[in-house]
Amino acid sequence: MAKFFIDRPVFAWVVALVIMLAGGLSILQLPIEQYPSIAPPSVQIEATYPGASAETVENTVTQVIEQEMNGLDYLRYMSSNSSATGSASITLTFEPEADPDIAQVQVQNKLQAAMSRLPSEVQQQGITVSKSSGSFLMVAGFVSADGSMNAEDLSDFVVSTIEDPIARVNGVGSVQVFGAQHAMRIWLDPNKLISYNLTVSDVSSAIEAQNTEVTAGQIGGAPSVPGQQINATITAQSKLTTVDEFANILLRVNTDGSQVRLGDVARIEIGGESYEVVARYNAQAATGIGINLATGANALDTAEAVKARLEELKPFFPQGMEVVYPYDTTPFVKVSIEEVVRTLFEAIALVFVVMFVFLQNWRATLIPTIAVPVVLLGTFGVLAAFGYSINTLTMFGMVLAIGLLVDDAIVVVENVERVMHEDGLPPREATRKSMSQITGALVGIALVLSAVFVPMAFFAGSTGAIYRQFSITIVSAMVLSVIVAIVLTPALCATMLKPSKGDPHAKKGFFGWFNRGFDKTNNFYQGSVGHVVNRKWRYLFVYGILVGALAFLFVRLPGSFLPEEDQGIMFSMVQLPAGASQERTVEVLKKLEKHFMEDEKEVVNGIFTVAGFSFAGSGQNAGIAFVNLKDWSERTSPGQSVEAVIGRAYGAFAQIREAMVFAFAPPAIIELGTAIGFDMQLVDRGGAGHDALIAARNQLLGMASQDPRLVGVRPNGLNDTPQFDINIDQEKASALGVSIADINRTLATAWGSSYVNDFIEKGRVKRVYMQADAKYRMMPEDMDHWYVRNSHDEMVPISAFSTTQWTYGSPRLERFNGLSSVNIQGQAAPGVASGDAMTAMQEIVAKLPGGIGLEWQGLSYEEREAGEQGPALYALSMIVVFLCLAALYESWAIPVSVMMVVPLGVLGAVIAALLRGLPDDVYFQVAILTTIGLSAKNAILIVEFARELYDQGMGLLEATVEAARQRLRPIIMTSMAFTLGVLPLAISTGAGAGARIAVGTGVMGGMIAATILAIFFVPLFFVLIVGPFAKSRSKRGDVKAAHEHPAE
Repeated sequence: MAKFFIDRPVFAWVVALVIMLAGGLSILQLPIEQYPSIAPPSVQIEATYPGASAETVENTVTQVIEQEMNGLDYLRYMSSNSSATGSASITLTFEPEADPDIAQVQVQNKLQAAMSRLPSEVQQQGITVSKSSGSFLMVAGFVSADGSMNAEDLSDFVVSTIEDPIARVNGVGSVQVFGAQHAMRIWLDPNKLISYNLTVSDVSSAIEAQNTEVTAGQIGGAPSVPGQQINATITAQSKLTTVDEFANILLRVNTDGSQVRLGDVARIEIGGESYEVVARYNAQAATGIGINLATGANALDTAEAVKARLEELKPFFPQGMEVVYPYDTTPFVKVSIEEVVRTLFEAIALVFVVMFVFLQNWRATLIPTIAVPVVLLGTFGVLAAFGYSINTLTMFGMVLAIGLLVDDAIVVVENVERVMHEDGLPPREATRKSMSQITGALVGIALVLSAVFVPMAFFAGSTGAIYRQFSITIVSAMVLSVIVAIVLTPALCATMLKPSKGDPHAKKGFFGWFNRGFDKTNNFYQGSVGHVVNRKWRYLFVYGILVGALAFLFVRLPGSFLPEEDQGIMFSMVQLPAGASQERTVEVLKKLEKHFMEDEKEVVNGIFTVAGFSFAGSGQNAGIAFVNLKDWSERTSPGQSVEAVIGRAYGAFAQIREAMVFAFAPPAIIELGTAIGFDMQLVDRGGAGHDALIAARNQLLGMASQDPRLVGVRPNGLNDTPQFDINIDQEKASALGVSIADINRTLATAWGSSYVNDFIEKGRVKRVYMQADAKYRMMPEDMDHWYVRNSHDEMVPISAFSTTQWTYGSPRLERFNGLSSVNIQGQAAPGVASGDAMTAMQEIVAKLPGGIGLEWQGLSYEEREAGEQGPALYALSMIVVFLCLAALYESWAIPVSVMMVVPLGVLGAVIAALLRGLPDDVYFQVAILTTIGLSAKNAILIVEFARELYDQGMGLLEATVEAARQRLRPIIMTSMAFTLGVLPLAISTGAGAGARIAVGTGVMGGMIAATILAIFFVPLFFVLIVGPFAKSRSKRGDVKAAHEHPAE
């Protein structure tokens, strides 16, 4: 094949150009993202039961739905929570293999079975099933720059004009508005009601009767009488629109002609639909929209589309209203991809320099350099064919591939140069002879390197998704690289190289000095190889010690899933004591604003706070702050990183006595949870009950606070709160002739808020709510103000047949896989790996009373899966490499001598990771696999040549030493090219540096160790292992047959 192209250089160029064209076109089509869609698909069910307590919601809604969720394909786990605001939310998480659409349909079908058993109020509100990721892609905030709009007006505008267009943007899974639209609020005064002898039910039925649409048909509707000339629609009465119209609703007309209207017994205004949430941006009133990504959508494209849609809507904003983005996860993705691309170019430049130093002429250096764009562009083409994206992982694959792909070309060029110099042949002849020597080695190297990475592609779960990207990128680059080395490179060598005049040592200047130095090194190296080979057992002992050291150190490496990154955003969560009011929560959030906007003003761009909402649950005593930091280019010193800001925040928040305040950064993969660290559920397996579970939780938190391996362990939920219990005495009520339904409706309206029907404002349908005015529902004594009418038309106070008492109850009940649970989150202490922290938690849970178990979820679940896969992955790769080599060399012995080098490279990677304090995470595993492949590659180059020479009749020792001498230069050269190629990764800073350092450090350490140690040990293993086998063979006289190569 190589011969064919050596004579047809134009054909070779055509092949290369076609590959480049295919890749170049596909680059434009490839989507860009940070990670491939790793998070397992999840489906959420949301239901509301107005005015119900958490316990009621759990018993009547959550459990009923959960019991039907059986027989779903690929279901991994199911978690749910029921809150005192009356909302139930159930999240079903599926295995990565599941199709999110099918999963959603299946959940919908199962839900239908449960519908008939749910309370009618729940069915009336509607139940939504959505497939969106659990965390925000971005939060868009809306502020009034000139202060002309208050928070309610902002919210109303956002809900009525902005929410729907944004929710319809492609890629948006769901949106959550921090605020509510306008509603007609009817605030009842119980004293006036009783003076007019009216009840809550009277008021609500009057509103229903008079605020309604009547469909009265038409004049002259068909069939009509002959000669009918006119047809018109009759409108009788339509929905009310203004406060005055509502105030005029008649409640009663007395016999003397006096009337009682709604305005006489209630204060009426256009207010908010709910008052649960108070949002502020940089200490101004604001409202915001939290946007969740749909499962499988592209984050960058979606964020761009959302911003573009808001730009289109801008001309229609009211005067002075502005949009801000206090929380956005996409700039980090953009910047980190840009950084990797920059690294890619740095790597190419460094590789070029190394080659020029060794090859010492422009023509020879240009040939491998031409291979780079051909192979890289071709690889993009392959990615497009597989439907992958440009993401951190595929780009790392490219950076690692540069070193590998230049190798093939270097091996070819270097060998042609050597043949030209030593045998004095013209370029074309030299190329022919050279290709016949090394085609076998090239294919061997490609097979081995592919063999290392292919097994990665078959792994399950989310780690499999990460590995697959790497593996496909590197393997396709490898295959293309061999094709180029056999097709294009020889053709270029034959046409471009010139035979060298004179002796390389006679060169002047730097190159002459370099060549003489290198030759001295080579002579010294030959001597040392002889020395090592002659003292086999002593050096085998040294090897044994090194392998022992590797085993000892490898166990020392802390485990982790993905490195934590400075994403330029962070959260702060506020938790006040149970039963604290909204006003107190806002006060605490103001202290947070002050800290971030004054003490951290060099670093912080903006802070968006929301009272009444947090990741731990909604309630008046919960709050959250989204903090947006300045661009990475403005925060270069270590004290300005997210970690440092969080560290200082904890110090400042310790001064806030009236609340617990946590600061934390989002995890490396946003879709997999909301906070860094571990995420676990403490599950009540034995049915011990709520109180026992909470007691166990408190015991666990106590033990965790003593454990040095853990920090920031916190319950991600709300504590039990005081509740006010009303007991209706059914016998007394019946004796007094009061219907239970009336009592329930009166309580729900006065203390909750009851939705009556709809009205029209600015052409949009909005709701009418009726509730007691604020001052009549603040204290327990206010219960006495409320009356119900009995069957004898008398007014009976509710206090006549009820007793009240204070109790305790939880505002938010959680369940995991159908059992009661509490969610606990926390982090590993600085310098401790997340794997060790998880082990610590398991040890603590084991000490808890029986019946309480532990389940991992989110990122922690993935990490457990990944950790168990690592060792299997290494073993599998080693086995496949061994088998490839055995097939290639038709021998069981030679592969053993190659494989024995592998631990030496891995040792280097492990030492490098330990020195920089890096954990054994997914990236490090990739680095180790790369190291395995590369150490085997160097060994192949020596073994292949030694065997050739030995077969030609040289003595075993001489053949080994001569092979080592011939291959030293290309080995040193390719290793230096590769090491310098990943150097920019290992020393990078800025956005996404964590991942780059993890890959770069491991590969660099492994490569240096593999090169330095391997060039001495490979000859030793070859002599030790191949020697005895070869002697026994030569007696049978079949040495030649086994090693005869095809001419290529």
